[in-house]
Amino acid sequence: MEFLSIFAIDSPLFSWVILPLLIFIARICDQTIGTLRLIFVSKGLKRIVPFLAFFESMIWLLAISQILSRLDNVATFLAYGLGYATGNYVGMLFEERLSIGSVIIRIFSKEHISEFIEVLHKHNYGYTIINAEGSTGELKIIFSIINRKYLSHLIGQINAIDNQTFYTVEEVKSVKRGIFKQSERKKYIVSPQN
Repeated sequence: MEFLSIFAIDSPLFSWVILPLLIFIARICDQTIGTLRLIFVSKGLKRIVPFLAFFESMIWLLAISQILSRLDNVATFLAYGLGYATGNYVGMLFEERLSIGSVIIRIFSKEHISEFIEVLHKHNYGYTIINAEGSTGELKIIFSIINRKYLSHLIGQINAIDNQTFYTVEEVKSVKRGIFKQSERKKYIVSPQN
């Protein structure tokens, strides 16, 4: 019975260790959900966003109500701040793992154009090439829109050809029509209408 009394709500162990730990975990959860919610909003995934917003706000309310009921407990404030920071980081890690959406990659090069095109063609990535002029003279820019889950593979291929190649990567909100990897073609290629 004495052992259980240290876990009582009014015990110092609960107030200074268990409660701050619970607030820390709650903030990690709600901030991770919040980060994912914002990412899903930016990707146009509207159906899941309201559910995430509901759980995010409920967890936040539970955490903040515990802090407000114990304003003299500095450990809960620290746990709240640390949980918020950690939750942002964890949310970004989750988003990287999910690899949701498409990205546009631009390859700027004077050399190795045929090798880059060969890699893109070999892996069924669609591409567009334009002639350009930069500060160091004429060059070509190769554009390709790919599923984000293939980005690290493509960057590896680019670096294998020339690890000094300048390229940029940007998020794409939506994609309609185009040439994509074989598994995506059924979903995205639409025949032109006459």
